[in-house]
Amino acid sequence: MLRLDRGRWQRLSAVPLAAAVVAVLVVPGPDRVAASPAAGLECRSSADNAFDLTATGGYAAMPDGNTIYMWSYASGGGEFQLPGPTLCVASGAKVTVVLHNGLPEATSITFPGQAQVLADGRPAQPETDPAGTLTSLTTTAGANGGTVTYTFTAGPPGTYLYQSGTDVQKQVQMGLYGALVVRPAGHPDRENDRADSAFDPDHEYLYLLGEIDPDLHLAVERRRAYDFTKYTARYFTINGRSMPDTIAPNHADWLPAQPYGALIHIRPYDPVGNPRPALIRYLNAGSVAYPFHPHGSDEQLISRDGRPAQGPGGQDLSFSNFLVDVAPGQTVDTLMLWKDAEHWNPDANPIPVPLPSLQDQIVGPGPETWFAENPYLGGAPGELPPGVVQNNQCGEYYHVAHSHALEQATNYGASFGGMMTLIRIDPPAGCPA
Repeated sequence: MLRLDRGRWQRLSAVPLAAAVVAVLVVPGPDRVAASPAAGLECRSSADNAFDLTATGGYAAMPDGNTIYMWSYASGGGEFQLPGPTLCVASGAKVTVVLHNGLPEATSITFPGQAQVLADGRPAQPETDPAGTLTSLTTTAGANGGTVTYTFTAGPPGTYLYQSGTDVQKQVQMGLYGALVVRPAGHPDRENDRADSAFDPDHEYLYLLGEIDPDLHLAVERRRAYDFTKYTARYFTINGRSMPDTIAPNHADWLPAQPYGALIHIRPYDPVGNPRPALIRYLNAGSVAYPFHPHGSDEQLISRDGRPAQGPGGQDLSFSNFLVDVAPGQTVDTLMLWKDAEHWNPDANPIPVPLPSLQDQIVGPGPETWFAENPYLGGAPGELPPGVVQNNQCGEYYHVAHSHALEQATNYGASFGGMMTLIRIDPPAGCPA
């Protein structure tokens, strides 16, 4: 049984998930935040593609009540957040990122997949100590107030990590990472330049996957040495959160330092009313592969590391998969269409077997359920056992999505946590407010 902070669970259960109308936020300036969507990818963009990031420390809350000291990139002079803000630009744009270092040691940012990155106007270069030992993969900002300005021209459309290039084993694990989304110029509703990568812009999602060894973080917080041969990840995260916090809305008030949720909120495919798929952007900021499995639907893998799945002649090499395996440092983009294959209907097409009570539901560790006690999509809620609280709102379905390396679906070994979230499927007409 999951050892869960009861107050957090009660707050989560009270969240009206019907309010999670999915949208993509476009922030008008690098240091300004407009109203956030309840679910979905939240972009930070600016008219001149200039961003200020501050490497700083803060605390992330885990569902079992533990609090972990982290490092991350805050936006401008803003508050600590985990992960760093998602930066969104158009392919071919000249991008400027100014890094301010508030940490007690030198740090940096690398931009894998971006070519000819400059640091303070010169080619970004690895750094070594006086003995010739490599200390950073790129130009650093000095400790306690140093700055460095990176510039580059945004490369091919796709999804990319940005992360520390300094003492990578420690600093990336501490949380110095974020997502860079490069959109096709003139086609923000496509993942890449191919027409068949089009998606519904109101249903775009980010899965930035990571892990935490709390012993390392405690050692850094107390400025003590750490033996990396004993590294053992205990928490596994999506967008800096672990289940059940992953299904809370963006900017949940009890998670002030972890602004991004991971709930997917969609409706069934309809060739007229809902023809376009959702887009899910996977990124791996951890040290091992994460085999991510969405229940109830396959996903179409269309891109890896900012490169579309196509042959030398442009032929479509995308493929459907029930498990999205994301290697360390890799990004994978998928399209998702949820199709109501059976079209069960209590009158015209009833389910032809007797149904037990409390089936296929998400319960708990308290007396909460997301199953309507009615197996028909959009059906009226059925009777609940005494004492069970109903969180289902309009007969919507919920499917689990999680790492299939099951130790990664835990919070410090307690199951039904970690790298896990839910996919919510509303009835075709949507869910009334």
